Order: sequence, then structure tokens, then C-alpha cells
Amino acid sequence: MTDTSTPIAAAARTVWFLNGPNANLYGLDANQVYGSDSYPTLKTRCETKAAALGITLNFVQSNWEGQLVDWIQEARGTASGLIINAAGLTYSSVPILDALLAFPGKIIEVHMSNIWRRESFRHHSYISKAADGIIAGLGGDGYELAIEAMARLIRN
Repeated sequence: MTDTSTPIAAAARTVWFLNGPNANLYGLDANQVYGSDSYPTLKTRCETKAAALGITLNFVQSNWEGQLVDWIQEARGTASGLIINAAGLTYSSVPILDALLAFPGKIIEVHMSNIWRRESFRHHSYISKAADGIIAGLGGDGYELAIEAMARLIRN
């Protein structure tokens, strides 16, 4: 078993954590489908976890598909891994899939909710075709677990 509590050796690795449409509204949903943590709280949690693992984290959010594609392309030259919650674009974006397929590093797909317990249209993810792994249904804890999993993937 790999110890994920120790920092990655030598130089820190860079990981981009991309959040799609409406992720900036986390914590504001009366039904709390996505949990009670606000987007700023999730960002802080993730940055703290990444720092403990020796990872430089670029944690960003956009409501625009093209911006997510641009960030994936930019990450090609600067990141060892991508973690992505494409939110509603998960189920519809071929451009994001194509950009991810061109990314040479590791990719983890993450969702706050369990997408398989929700509406049937959420049961198909374009992102999954490019992902090395998927974490879903664990809320903010899943975000931190995705960072731990990425640390293992880029360490090996």
C-alpha cells in the first residue's frame, strides 16, 4: 500500500482541478444535492490537501465550455494531471472529451453527487472515456480523495 501522507519527492507536481457550470453555486442549494460546502470552502479544502501532498494545485471554475477546453489545452504543457468535474457538460460535451483525449497526463473525473442515482441522462459521461478513474457521490470528501488518488497516479 502506498503512503499518500508523504509529499511527492523532489519538485512539486502540478495538477489542474477544473470545475464546470454552476460549481460556483455549491453550498447554496436548498436541497443540498451537492452538499453544504461552498465553492470557496471546497477550494480551500483542496488546496490544503494538495499542499500536504506536495502538489501545486490550479483550482478553477467556469460556466463556459470553451474556457474549460482552453484550460485543458493549457494544462498540456504545465500539468502532470487533471481532475475534472465538468458538471452538466459531462453529459454533452464532445469538445471537452476531445481536449481530454489530447492531454498526455492522468485524468480523474469527479462528481459531488452519485450521478447513477440521479436522472437517467446523467448515467452517460463523455468525460469517462478519457478518465483514468472516477469518484462520485462523496461530496467534498470526493474532491479531496481525487487529489489523493492523483498524487498516487503521478507518483507511480
